[in-house]
Amino acid sequence: MAITGTTARMRPVVLRAFEFIALWILLSDGDTADLWAGGVAVLAATWASLRLLPPSVSRLRPVALARLVLRFLKQSVIAGVDIAQRALDPRLPLVPGFVVYPIGLPHGPARSTFTTLMSLLPGTVPTGADAENQLLVHCLDIRQPVVVQLAAEESVFQRVIAEAHTNG
Repeated sequence: MAITGTTARMRPVVLRAFEFIALWILLSDGDTADLWAGGVAVLAATWASLRLLPPSVSRLRPVALARLVLRFLKQSVIAGVDIAQRALDPRLPLVPGFVVYPIGLPHGPARSTFTTLMSLLPGTVPTGADAENQLLVHCLDIRQPVVVQLAAEESVFQRVIAEAHTNG
C-alpha cells in the first residue's frame, strides 16, 4: 500500500496528538470530567509542537540505540562507583572545574538530546556554550579524560541517529 502525500503529512500530526492524549490520560488519571479541557489541551499542544519542532526526516537505528542504552548503563555504574569512591576516600581528591568540549552536533533536537544524555552521566553537567559554540562542561575532576570520553559518547550517539538534514 503506497502512502499518499496527504497521509504522509498527517502521520506526524496524528502521532503527536496520540502522544499528547496519552499524556493527558496519565495526568488526569483517566477522569472523563475534564474531557473538554483535555481535548483543547491536546489540540493546543499538538499545534505548538508542530510549530516549534516541525517534523524532519530522520531514522532511528534500533540496534545502535540498544548499544547506546547498554553503554549508558555501564558508564553510569562505572562513573557512579568512581564518584562514590572519591567522595568517601579523602586520598582521592576531586578537582572540580570546567572543560571545553568541541561538540560536532549542530543546534537542534539531536544536540539537545545528546546534552541531556550527557547530563545524566555522573560527574558531568553541560552548562552552556562558549563564544566558539563549544560546550562548557562542569566535571568533578578536570584531570580525567572527560573530553575523550564525551567524544566517544557522541560517536555512539551519532550512530543511533541518522539525520537526513540538520534540524538547526
